[in-house]
Amino acid sequence: MKIIIKNIDCLVTCAGSHKKTKEDMKDAKIIENGFVVVEEDKIKAVGRGEDYKNYLDSFTEVIDGKGKTVTPGLIDPHTHLVYGGSREKELSLKLQNVGYIEILKRGGGILSTVRETRKASFEELYKSAKARLDLMLLHGTTSVESKSGYGLDFDTEIKMLEVNKKLNEDHAVDVYSTYLGAHAVPKEYENKREEYIDFMINKVIPYVAQNNLAEFIDCFCEKGVYTTKEAEKILNFGREKGLGIKIHADEVESIAAAELAGKLKATSAEHLVAASEDGIKALASNEVVAVLLPCTSFYLRLNKFAKGRDMIDKGVTVALATDCNPGTSPTESMQEVMTFACFGMGMLPEEIINAMTINAAFAINKEKKIGSIEVGKKADICVFNSKNLDYLIYHFGVNAIDIVVKDGKIVVRK
Repeated sequence: MKIIIKNIDCLVTCAGSHKKTKEDMKDAKIIENGFVVVEEDKIKAVGRGEDYKNYLDSFTEVIDGKGKTVTPGLIDPHTHLVYGGSREKELSLKLQNVGYIEILKRGGGILSTVRETRKASFEELYKSAKARLDLMLLHGTTSVESKSGYGLDFDTEIKMLEVNKKLNEDHAVDVYSTYLGAHAVPKEYENKREEYIDFMINKVIPYVAQNNLAEFIDCFCEKGVYTTKEAEKILNFGREKGLGIKIHADEVESIAAAELAGKLKATSAEHLVAASEDGIKALASNEVVAVLLPCTSFYLRLNKFAKGRDMIDKGVTVALATDCNPGTSPTESMQEVMTFACFGMGMLPEEIINAMTINAAFAINKEKKIGSIEVGKKADICVFNSKNLDYLIYHFGVNAIDIVVKDGKIVVRK
């Protein structure tokens, strides 16, 4: 079966498979009256006008793109997809201005989710994560990164990563796994931090790498969680075992985690609300992708967002993600991220879509396969009920998806 999307008012290709920075972020390679030809699971042709007719045959499904905006499938490069329970009871604490780290100290936050995740069976975790993945797909997400980190022991961390693996096999959305055992220090190691770090290094990370359960390793490098010295030790060991490096960096306070990301030449540094000027320079000069999470800033009531506008202007490769998780960003929608990236960080529509597609692909090392509508790339495509890209951002709070094509198949329609 072949698919042709014709007469597209606003075909946003995000073409040019390189990290987009500075002025290049403002160019989403938009084609008016465009068309896309999909054959099997790949993009066969991209163009303008009537040339799509050269590809018509009796096996072709033709979709009219009049009045539509078409983009690459959205890529969510920072999620915590798999977890047990929920944390709505923390909402009243947030409204009383109880800080994130204080909630963690009271046994809430990550540690409360750890308790629920440890109790949950594989089947329970799979079922709840699949429901979230369904919602993501319905809102246009075709690829996600999914972190562990709500087990903080051997069995649960492995169980979470195996849920990721099974979801990737079963679901239309591609799921890429990250081991995040260094998400917090578990209660049983509260006064034995070094023992927990040694446990990860000696037992968990080698098993994860040997059994191909993750592509990346991550560490929450933040005041009250892991120091830069501890993070460097953990992440370097993961790299020795063949895992790519990601860092939860400087989310609430700056402890030079962004600088560490630059030093390690990490694939990505994530959050970065409190990143210093030196940290931003380190990200730019070492080509580390900055994965920004504006919905988290909103939900935590931080009254500030990551300096997305400043980072772009200073040459940092900026990507965007939901941070989908039970406590600090309980949303599956990249369309919600669009709103807060625009009005919280001052990003332009073209910058936002580049950050959610080609730059997000670089954040998971998949830029050669996905992230733009170009001949030879995977046919992951969103058709939005929006007459242009500006309207897609302007008209917020609704799901604008009409059709989603994943691996050359229509997986969402109407």
